[in-house]
Amino acid sequence: MRKKSKAICPFIVLSLFFSLFLSGCSSEEQRYAWPLATASPEDTVTQLFAVKFAEEVDLLSDGRMKIEVYPNSTLGGDRDLLESCADGDVPFVVQNTAPQVSFMKDLAVFDMPCVFDNIEQFRKTIDVPSFYDQILNVYTNGGYHLLGIADQGMRVMSTNKEVKDLADFKGQKIRTMENSYHLAFWKALNASPTPMSFSEVYIGLQQHTIDAQENPYEVIVSNRLYEQQNYVVETNHLPHLVTLIVNDRFYEDLPKKDQKIMDEAAAIATEYARKQSDERIAEKIDIIKQSGTQIISLDEQTREQIRKAVQPVYDQIEREVDHDLYKAYTEK
Repeated sequence: MRKKSKAICPFIVLSLFFSLFLSGCSSEEQRYAWPLATASPEDTVTQLFAVKFAEEVDLLSDGRMKIEVYPNSTLGGDRDLLESCADGDVPFVVQNTAPQVSFMKDLAVFDMPCVFDNIEQFRKTIDVPSFYDQILNVYTNGGYHLLGIADQGMRVMSTNKEVKDLADFKGQKIRTMENSYHLAFWKALNASPTPMSFSEVYIGLQQHTIDAQENPYEVIVSNRLYEQQNYVVETNHLPHLVTLIVNDRFYEDLPKKDQKIMDEAAAIATEYARKQSDERIAEKIDIIKQSGTQIISLDEQTREQIRKAVQPVYDQIEREVDHDLYKAYTEK
């Protein structure tokens, strides 16, 4: 049974107050104000995505629809926000897909490692209308409506051991998210994956409790993880997705013209967030290089060795997700 978070109640009351207040500002047309929540800090693509969406909704509705962005887990962590969104308490959420897999198992397709070499290849796949429609259905069946998918580029590995071939992963104690497919990936490389709260990662690296971690460049730099690492290895093992979702009942109850505004605002915000991600990655790479931390790019032979080693992970995900979705995602 889904457990509703109580921490958000003051904000829901505040949101309802804004809705009532704004509705009284005009006798001709209903006005609204709603919360949008993230678990990410302000200086991230996630926040830029959320703020841009809110700005565009305001602009396209001529100020009739307002969205207030609450970042940095103000309204709860990732799981709390998913539950609150499903219950309709916080209608809008921007977050990564990893915590969503336990709510919508078909999203495990995005946990398939090393399917794409770079983020451009990934974007081409998800932007194919037929594939996007399949993902849209996954969210709808889960009680959400998907408004857009942006990203923070690919996830990479930072470590104190030089990695040039498959054997170099062996024994490395690497921090991961608590996601069974992520754990299975690193185990297949003979590494030693260790789930750990992200707040403990920097000190874990500093005290050598862990040898390595994996995240997009933006996270590595914004949290200064590179200060404790000699190398960043461009494993590019997974895209770090950022989804903009809304409670499906909430969306369907909106007038069609308001749905159109939401869709248009989300499309503009998605394009903006992707562009910001590309620009910021280049900046983050420069910061890392200037610090003296070395960036290693894996050759195609090593990447192919990795794909063969992690075949059991592909097989596991293929058994778990919709066959047509799996096929559409993996076909080149």
